[in-house]
Amino acid sequence: MKGLYCKPGDQGDVKFVLQETNVPTNLGSHQVKVQVKSCALSPVDFKLYEDLKFEKEHVPVGREIAGVVLQGLHVGPKVTFFQPDDEVVGILPLDAEQSGLCSIVVTDEYNLVQKPEKVSWVEAAAVIKDGLRAYTALHTLARMAAGQTVLVLDGAGPFGVLAIQLAHYHGVKVLATASSPEDQTFLEELRPSVGVQESLLARVIRVWDSKQDLVDSCLEETGGLGVDIIIDSGVRLYEEEPEAQRHCPHKHDLLTLLSVGGHWVTTEQHLQLDPPDSHILFLKAASLSFLNDEVWTTSRAKQGRYLHILKDVMDKLCTGTFRPQLVDPVPLYEATVSMEMVQRKQARKRIAVKL
Repeated sequence: MKGLYCKPGDQGDVKFVLQETNVPTNLGSHQVKVQVKSCALSPVDFKLYEDLKFEKEHVPVGREIAGVVLQGLHVGPKVTFFQPDDEVVGILPLDAEQSGLCSIVVTDEYNLVQKPEKVSWVEAAAVIKDGLRAYTALHTLARMAAGQTVLVLDGAGPFGVLAIQLAHYHGVKVLATASSPEDQTFLEELRPSVGVQESLLARVIRVWDSKQDLVDSCLEETGGLGVDIIIDSGVRLYEEEPEAQRHCPHKHDLLTLLSVGGHWVTTEQHLQLDPPDSHILFLKAASLSFLNDEVWTTSRAKQGRYLHILKDVMDKLCTGTFRPQLVDPVPLYEATVSMEMVQRKQARKRIAVKL
């Protein structure tokens, strides 16, 4: 059977290849074999593999999977969470040897949760990791509460959409940025559920339009008080930045629009704060957190909470609280080209399905 792999190197020149791989014959006590039905294609963070000393000649691609537990001798002797033919969804760990695009993968039962029957294979794989990120950002790090105001940058991205829907569900006022006219139209049409006229968003801020200022828009919407929570999708550290970051706000802008006691959750792992920046955080009694959802699988310290979050993500997907922005799934033979586009940020997350 074939899986999708890549060789670590310069991210601009990464090549993804489909290559033959074997299914492990020996199962651990708590392992199961899963027949994969769909797999999400998300960017690979090679720097994280390097930091964690996961040195591999070829890195498996595709970790967000949905599938069926196989029958027979394909369930470990101590497995208690699942039975053969159970429909499951989960995230393969960073040290997994198999690609999620393999027909069959072997993984610990602790990496999986039940997939609701009403949820499709494509939806399950598309939502599981971004739902985890949304929970981590808003609940674990920002401690959101009803009545607060949150700013979600790049609100039309796969993660941004779920963060908006989760915040609105908990009674939080949501502002979001749009990076293009198409994103703006999509965000303005977001609704809590089908047939409801009320918008999910209090305001959509056009960062693609030089006539609209992010800081002024947020302060105007909050009566000059600023936003309680910021969830970014990248930050400009300097005035001169690459073209790819033209829609990312400068760190000083985010510090300016943060409210007293506010929480800034950043995805920028190289964020640098100078002493004046730290002084602004001090004066506002505000906090800064780094969003790295991989800690849930690299450390088992909070395994129960991790599985609870994954289950709740599926429950919210089943009830319609989460409604992801889906594009047409791609067959396995198109996965290589699709993954190259995703890695170069020429396309957002794609879902590969087994035909």
